[in-house]
Amino acid sequence: MSFLGKAWKVIVGIKDALVLVFMLLFFIALFGILSASPNPGQVRDGALYIDLSGYVVEESSPIDPIETLLAGEAPPTEYQVRDLVRALDAAAGDERIKAVVIDMTGFVGGGQVHLQEVGEAMDRVRKAEKPVLTYALGYADDHMHLAAHASEVWVDPLGGALIAGPGGSNLYYARLLERLNVNARVYRVGEFKSAVEPYLLNGPSEAAMENLRSLYGAMWEEWQANVKKARPDLQLERVTRDPVAWVQASSGDLAKAALEAGLVDKLGDRVEFGTRVAEIAGEDRWNEKPGAYARSDFLPYLADVGPGTGSSSNTIAVVTVAGTIVDGDAGPGTAGGDRIAGLLDDALSDDGIKGLVVRVNSPGGSVTASEEIRRAIERFRAKEIPVAVSFGNVAASGGYWVATAGDRIFAQPETITGSIGVFAVIPTFEGAANEIGVNAAGYRTTPLSGQPDLIAGLTPELDTILQAGVTDTYSDFLERVAKARGMTTEKVDQIAQGRVWDGGAARQLGLVDQFGGLSDALQWVAGEAGLEEDDWSARFLGKQEANYDSLIRQLVTASVAPAAQARSGDLFAMAARQREVLLGQLVADANRLSGAQGVQAYCLECPALPQPARRSDTRSLMQWLGAWISG
Repeated sequence: MSFLGKAWKVIVGIKDALVLVFMLLFFIALFGILSASPNPGQVRDGALYIDLSGYVVEESSPIDPIETLLAGEAPPTEYQVRDLVRALDAAAGDERIKAVVIDMTGFVGGGQVHLQEVGEAMDRVRKAEKPVLTYALGYADDHMHLAAHASEVWVDPLGGALIAGPGGSNLYYARLLERLNVNARVYRVGEFKSAVEPYLLNGPSEAAMENLRSLYGAMWEEWQANVKKARPDLQLERVTRDPVAWVQASSGDLAKAALEAGLVDKLGDRVEFGTRVAEIAGEDRWNEKPGAYARSDFLPYLADVGPGTGSSSNTIAVVTVAGTIVDGDAGPGTAGGDRIAGLLDDALSDDGIKGLVVRVNSPGGSVTASEEIRRAIERFRAKEIPVAVSFGNVAASGGYWVATAGDRIFAQPETITGSIGVFAVIPTFEGAANEIGVNAAGYRTTPLSGQPDLIAGLTPELDTILQAGVTDTYSDFLERVAKARGMTTEKVDQIAQGRVWDGGAARQLGLVDQFGGLSDALQWVAGEAGLEEDDWSARFLGKQEANYDSLIRQLVTASVAPAAQARSGDLFAMAARQREVLLGQLVADANRLSGAQGVQAYCLECPALPQPARRSDTRSLMQWLGAWISG
């Protein structure tokens, strides 16, 4: 009994110890969740501080905690443009906020339409006689698009600023695929549908270059007009026409050159900048570190001001189609056709919804997913519910396919749209198989038996049928656009062919009804629904998941991009980040070639937000290429 009694005490002790350990872990996790969640109680008098380390996007993607923890790195931070605008507009009328500070040291970028919307919100803060100050180590095009709207633009003396203008290089793989004996079978319609050219050519075709010249030229003109209007004293021509002479005039001192050209207003380190902000917003009574000032951080402030959508029972639903359009339930941040159609169908049964705005910020993608979303929008029109479509930075190919279901289309001059064309790609490996001694042979009862055969290749009959299917899909696209825009299919075909247009040209061609943003589309729908000015509210469709991003980022080595882990944002760090963006492009192009995809309505020319590759994606890509080259 003595032995059993001692054994029992040991077991009970172990049990009690485990209970204590689990309780301790529970309370640690609870504390972490509570401390990581935005707390409105943290808002106080002083400056609104926005640490804009990451991207400005239409719709943020949730962090996958398991993938993030296994990868040991967090994806770049994403800031929804509507959240930034809402916070800035609230700050303009908030007596607690004395100034707005935007730290762009780790800023990566955003589309021109989004940045202009944020810039206009910064103007409204300044109109309320509250200064807006920006700080960075290095300013590039997207940084300057925002900074031009600031009261004071500061740069670190070791930093600088450069303006490059839109444009750049795409990657072309024809020579690589030839070396690997991979036959990229392409099916497309549209002289300008260049999304497949990387697999066929070693550079852009003349038609693609013509389209790019027109598109990027228009975007550059809009960028210059917006920045010059916001910052009239900026010597933009001097900076962009002969950048070497401009920099050499300051003996290579980029910060001094930026100051002399009017790109920035002040040179100073972070302490000097903070001291200046403290003069305006007040000193931090709880922080005696040099450069500290009274402030409220962005996320707590956003939680404090609330969603700002109103409380009327009359609702205008807003559904977001952001990112590549794909089949399935993907998203947010990616436009999963099943998910978005499900959101629309659920909202359709709500009698309180009097109108619908479809916010599109997508270069397109799957035709079947685009059609599924379009049909779901049509069900609103069938119930005589007014529908407006609001374009963000880009609404092309599948993004425009979706828009054909709307009653009215709103866009901005900087919006990229059009790209009415379709394609499909199937890689076959008959050449590679023959090289390593593999031969595919067998008996066929019809020309389509065993097709598609990726090793033996496709039969001429299947090849013809696949092209016919793509051609028919293009005809369907033309018919939908013609019906929606009141044109003939012949007229649509003349401005289609996969060509991409800026918003101004698209409006002249009849692809867009009027200039305006999301708020203009909401106002139009309210008017069409017969709603009074203060008798409706907007509701964004989609479940708002609990935001534990901050907690997850605390558990891994978070970064804006792998090349900028130490918040390094000078011009050399920006160049280093492009390495990760390049790898991201390689991953995306490889997936587009080898992924399980159907007919695509996707825009290659559309300027996409650069996304760095995750380490796991990079390893997979290198292993794939290594296996082919060594084989």
